[in-house]
Amino acid sequence: MPPNPLLRVRRVYAEPAALESPRGRQVLGRFPDAAVVEVPSHWQIPELHGNDELVDRWVRVTTETLVLGVRKGLVTRPNGRSADFIAPGLSNGCAMACAYCYVPRRKGFANPITVFTNIEQITAHLRRHVARQGVKPEPDQCDPSAWVYDIGENSDCSVDALVSDNVADLVATFRGLPTAKASFATKYVNRQLLDLDPAGRTRIRFSVMPDDDARVLDVRTSRVAERIAAVDDFVAAGYEVHLNLSPVVLRDGWETAWAELLRQLDDGLGPAAKAQAAAEVIMLTHNEALHEVNLGWHPTAERMLWRPELQEAKRSQNGQDNVRYRGAVKRAALDTLRGLLAVHAPWLRVRYAF
Repeated sequence: MPPNPLLRVRRVYAEPAALESPRGRQVLGRFPDAAVVEVPSHWQIPELHGNDELVDRWVRVTTETLVLGVRKGLVTRPNGRSADFIAPGLSNGCAMACAYCYVPRRKGFANPITVFTNIEQITAHLRRHVARQGVKPEPDQCDPSAWVYDIGENSDCSVDALVSDNVADLVATFRGLPTAKASFATKYVNRQLLDLDPAGRTRIRFSVMPDDDARVLDVRTSRVAERIAAVDDFVAAGYEVHLNLSPVVLRDGWETAWAELLRQLDDGLGPAAKAQAAAEVIMLTHNEALHEVNLGWHPTAERMLWRPELQEAKRSQNGQDNVRYRGAVKRAALDTLRGLLAVHAPWLRVRYAF
């Protein structure tokens, strides 16, 4: 595999069991020059987790570091928003560095990819869980007929696929599950995924926002125009492709910027993509702890994200204390965005908005 600028791995922290596994050996084979440091737990790496000296090396750490671990708890949780269920993740962390991402809030001052190497256990767990559900009894906002499983809650699967075959294994698993679909959101165009033959059982949600916003907030991602240009190809390859209008960041001129983005989508997507498209609209959620971290490496982003005059405290579904736009502000913004959709992209059905 040719080198990728997102990942120039120099050090791999690894649990012994992960090192000994076939998947762990595969990862090391992709980064043969990396130094390997054994650790007792992928959560117990003092030089990474809670080390505030790493703030100004945020991007460098995500580029040069990987962690290998064994996922101990295999739990599939109900969701009901984007998906019916949240699957046990194949990884956490990311080589990209989006300034608003919620994943780093759990990992302190560094957010490299942690790959879970016990993929056979994860896929077996999912097959059993899908079998227990039986046939979906009625349509819901997730899907009219399939149980939808989000496989990338704490990572970006398109980037994970650069590191190991975990994502390929899950796509293959769901290809054989006629009552279920895998689903993940991404901001990275990985054209290697076009070769995986998903047979309509994997939904990719390309996240998009106005390009001027993305150039500040979506650090190290594929450009928005590249994501839009990829949609038709992924539909032709057998993926269901939806769009995440995410996050919607309120700043001066946001309405004009989003109108232009929707016109880009209308011009850029072909009839087949439009016919199966749907969108999730996700207003910005932020977090005070992440705000403090971001001030150490990307204060420009915080001038867009941290707007106390518009925001209020909110306890999230996963128990974190976050800040979101105040109720009236949020409702007005969603009404405005729905109006823009009706004018510029009437073919784009909104599955849910929050």
